[in-house]
Amino acid sequence: MIHQAVLDPLLEEEALHNICDAARLLGFGGLCTSLCHLEAVRNRIGPSGRLRLFAVVDFPFGTIPAELKRAQAEWAAARGADALDVVPNLAAITAGRAEAYAEELAQICDLGLPVTVILDVNRLQPERLSLAVEAAIDAGAAFLQAGNGFGAATTPLQVRKLKELARGNCAIKAAGGIQRLETALDLVEEGATALGTSHGPALIQALRHPQ
Repeated sequence: MIHQAVLDPLLEEEALHNICDAARLLGFGGLCTSLCHLEAVRNRIGPSGRLRLFAVVDFPFGTIPAELKRAQAEWAAARGADALDVVPNLAAITAGRAEAYAEELAQICDLGLPVTVILDVNRLQPERLSLAVEAAIDAGAAFLQAGNGFGAATTPLQVRKLKELARGNCAIKAAGGIQRLETALDLVEEGATALGTSHGPALIQALRHPQ
């Protein structure tokens, strides 16, 4: 359920180890990290198991050429990633080039790891969001992520809408602004099956010791 974010590029080794150890101890579903920390996180948490290692690809903008994005995904797969969180080429969607958007994602899905497609639900117009979802499903995405951690927090209404658009073809992950237990529970109630947050331990603490 909780995918603990480990994305700070200036995170020091001790802090990185503490996050990894907490995620394992608390039974989180995943650790989501950038390529710069990928190998260190894999070494700390050990072989693939219940705690899955998610590598972000072309985060946060999704604007590098498709062949470089595929190369990032291949690099992550070769170094122990269990799954990939990919920022797609949303500019292609806004420019009416849905085929290019879908082909880029399909090339990454073909690597065989589960792929989460990160969608900027705060900025995409409804018709473009619908198109982005359909193309991601066609490409083979396993998850659709509502929010990228920038801008306004992801809302339960956005999660519900994304779930409706997915029509059961993809699971839904929410990310962005999930700092309070009440927020997390509201997102889950509307259909999120995974929560991307840098506040995982605090959420578990609030769940176990309600005030």
